Amino acid sequence: MPSTKAAATNPPTGGLLVDQALVDSTDPLTGDPRVMQYLGDSYEVMARFHALLSDQGVLRGLIGPREAGRLWERHLLNSASVAAFLPSQGRLIDVGSGAGLPGVVLAAMLPGVEVTLLEPMERRVDWLEEVAGRLGLANVVVLRGRAEEIHGKIEAEVVTARAVAPLDRLVRWTMPLLVRGGVLVALKGRQASSEVAAARNVLKKFGAGPPEVLEAGTIDGEHDGGQDHARECAQSEGVERTHEEASGSRLGPGEVVGRRGRPGGQE
Repeated sequence: MPSTKAAATNPPTGGLLVDQALVDSTDPLTGDPRVMQYLGDSYEVMARFHALLSDQGVLRGLIGPREAGRLWERHLLNSASVAAFLPSQGRLIDVGSGAGLPGVVLAAMLPGVEVTLLEPMERRVDWLEEVAGRLGLANVVVLRGRAEEIHGKIEAEVVTARAVAPLDRLVRWTMPLLVRGGVLVALKGRQASSEVAAARNVLKKFGAGPPEVLEAGTIDGEHDGGQDHARECAQSEGVERTHEEASGSRLGPGEVVGRRGRPGGQE
């Protein structure tokens, strides 16, 4: 005899099951032409990702019960807003990828970038592997672990992080993952400026230059869930690298940019 929860479910996208009593899946931006225009060719994949998150996000502990009805505004568009300011090729490491935000979103929008989704929790790793397979994201690699565990093993032109840790800790974990000329992109909210102020000593220790906080927007009438969407970025020269320094990175809303020199901030 099926359980009460099983009896209350229906098969959603991809054959997954969801208890509809747990989620409010009415998202006012679903099918909105502004979203379609903003996302362009990636909209179809993003819409499928939205459906998977709506179906399974709450049940798997990836999002809160109130979030299913505002996934576009608070999560998907919020994550997508940084894509326009990132390179279209190379490697990106999304630290603490969790539900796949922003990693899966950026993989869909930047098919020429190899995106490594780095996540320590096994159940979330399973989710990320499932999502990458269902969405056909051939440019995604899912890796279980923490940033500090892969120092010296893998590097990238871009490292992203969303809702992972305060900037002072994030810098310690992520700066060693950057190649020369690489950029750390931390998606933050209204406290971005105060986090930057608190992290200045750590940024100096790792050789980062003066940080800058900018604001990112997406579609008309929306403001990334009403938050100051900020990205803290550090342009890295890499200690004792032999390849040439990258040219200046392209900046956009929410970026904090600095150069990384030798330990202690020496050039």
